[in-house]
Amino acid sequence: MSEEVLVTAANGIIEVTINRPEARNAMTKAAAEAIAAAMDRLDAENELRCAILTGAGGTFCAGMDLKGFLSGEMPVAGDRGFGGLTSWTPKKPVIAAVDGYALAGGMELALACDMIVANAGAKFGIPEAKRGLVAAGGGVVQLPRLLPRPLAMELALTGDPITAQRGYDLGLINVVTDGPAIDAARELARRIAENGPLALIASKGIIRDSWLWADSDVNAKQSPYIAHVFASEDAREGATAFAQKRKPNWQGK
Repeated sequence: MSEEVLVTAANGIIEVTINRPEARNAMTKAAAEAIAAAMDRLDAENELRCAILTGAGGTFCAGMDLKGFLSGEMPVAGDRGFGGLTSWTPKKPVIAAVDGYALAGGMELALACDMIVANAGAKFGIPEAKRGLVAAGGGVVQLPRLLPRPLAMELALTGDPITAQRGYDLGLINVVTDGPAIDAARELARRIAENGPLALIASKGIIRDSWLWADSDVNAKQSPYIAHVFASEDAREGATAFAQKRKPNWQGK
């Protein structure tokens, strides 16, 4: 694992920290590949339920490393996109914990996560147009899916950043906190990790994939996601634990 990314795991949560604070955590190819590897670990290890992606030194990610870009390096991991995450998603939930700046590819990386927790002083933006570029790591595609089109246009065409509070008001951010984003993200991750692992995977998959489903196809298309969940040992354990007024002992099967 690259030292440009630090990975720790405990209590069902894997924390992935971009570790280039001297460069405001600007993304490199090595960091992107390390993030992708950490997400593979998230999916591979049964005891892991959720991931938190954050940045060291008070900044989430200020975009791609321009020195690397000028030397011909792209901060992607194979076909997984910028930061190893913008062109795919692991089966399990990922929370972005954002302090400081999430700009350009950094904002796209945050949007690629399933939830965003931000410090009140954080700033989000896709300033590519100011540099004659386009937010091609998902920004100009994802924003109009998450926001009304005029608001997505504003962010893309002005390139101006928005505050965490405005992001929260627009529905882009789940939690705004006065403290470090990682603390609030850990609390959110803890609440997620208490739930049935198969249910988490199925629920994320349906929410992610169903936006293109026709209403008439919903039941048929969601069935492959949920059939095994309702027939699982975890489903029986969840009902039993509720009846016995105790915490479930999930097995992931």
